[in-house]
Amino acid sequence: MLQPTDEPGTSIATLANGVRVVLIAMPGVGSASVSVFVRTGSAHEGAKLNGISHVVEHMAFKGTRTRDCQRINLDAERLGAEVNAHTDKDHTAFHMRGLAQDAPRFVRMLGDIVRESTFPEEELERERRVILHEIADDEDDPLTIAFQLFDRECFGTHPAALPVIGRRANIERFTRDDLLGYVQRQYGGANVVVGVAGDVDAQAVVAAVQAAFGDLPRGQENRLAAPGWVGGVAAKRLVGSSQTHIVVGYPIASLADDDPVGLVAAALLGEGMSSPLLDRIRERRGLAYYANCSADVLSAWGQFVIEASTSPEHLDEFCSEVHKILREPVRRIDPVHLERARNQIAVRSLRSQEQPFRRVEEAALDLLVLGRVRPRAQSLARIRRVSAARLMDGFAQMLAQPVAAAVTGRLPRHARERVAEGLHG
Repeated sequence: MLQPTDEPGTSIATLANGVRVVLIAMPGVGSASVSVFVRTGSAHEGAKLNGISHVVEHMAFKGTRTRDCQRINLDAERLGAEVNAHTDKDHTAFHMRGLAQDAPRFVRMLGDIVRESTFPEEELERERRVILHEIADDEDDPLTIAFQLFDRECFGTHPAALPVIGRRANIERFTRDDLLGYVQRQYGGANVVVGVAGDVDAQAVVAAVQAAFGDLPRGQENRLAAPGWVGGVAAKRLVGSSQTHIVVGYPIASLADDDPVGLVAAALLGEGMSSPLLDRIRERRGLAYYANCSADVLSAWGQFVIEASTSPEHLDEFCSEVHKILREPVRRIDPVHLERARNQIAVRSLRSQEQPFRRVEEAALDLLVLGRVRPRAQSLARIRRVSAARLMDGFAQMLAQPVAAAVTGRLPRHARERVAEGLHG
């Protein structure tokens, strides 16, 4: 049933109902990571259901048809295993990590958690309070608020702009039936990948997946339409903040596009203390203590993101300097910085390949989005082939789109207008 892929040591199997298994052999590694990825997240919800994926993730561990919350925790801890989960905009995932020999048991346990959760009413009320506390914490965090505003400026009313944690009013009204209905609709075999990495018994793992997920209804694929890029600047003054927090971004290729230019561009400008962003913004000009540049690449969209914390009196100068830094690569790419960026990405990729969970995550998302597992060697080779000319063109295409930005915290007067003016030059 297992079929090799072009990635050495990685094989896949597909059950009759569409559930896929990706197995990554890591000889000599005593631990194993087992994860169940489901192609559903906040971008699949819409405004009325925003936050329900995150609630389901929280509630999945609160009791199944055969085990209550305490028993789930005890069963995992008896094996020395770690149990966790996370929700993103385009997927939800459930994880266990422990001894490699226990990988089939982890598969069965996660199958029980993902498929047989009963969402007990009393647990829902407790977890509702926990999530509302999370939202309250986010409402007190200027950078979190900035990112939420930033996503709205990027994508407008598209579900990609919705926060993963959800809206307070939704969390307060979700019922047990809402959760059960959402799982029934979204958690179909066509949207599930089970990933396992470690020195494990491959056939035993596949047999465990078949037993745990083989009778799951196929359902329909939860596909996302790519959001259109909107652009704009938002500002929100927050009482009690001592700093100004700013997020700036442009569109880049999605995971489905499978184009590494955005990744290289982000590393070129902002990875490492010698990068132009940190060198000029922090080291030379002292405009911010914290500044970062990253490529946020999801299934149907990508964002080139600069984030920083500065002071109100430095906001104008910060925006002006960012404007200059962003436009310099359109005219010239420093070959030393290009070499640095490529090598930093390569090292980061190689380090992730030494971590069972990271390998599982990358392979599973490849399957969900691309329908295949990309060979890491080919991906690194493509990054090394990103030329200066191609990178210059990528910056030009990116900057041809309207900038999206958000600024929060302690703000000067007319902050939104000043940010817009500074970023436009």
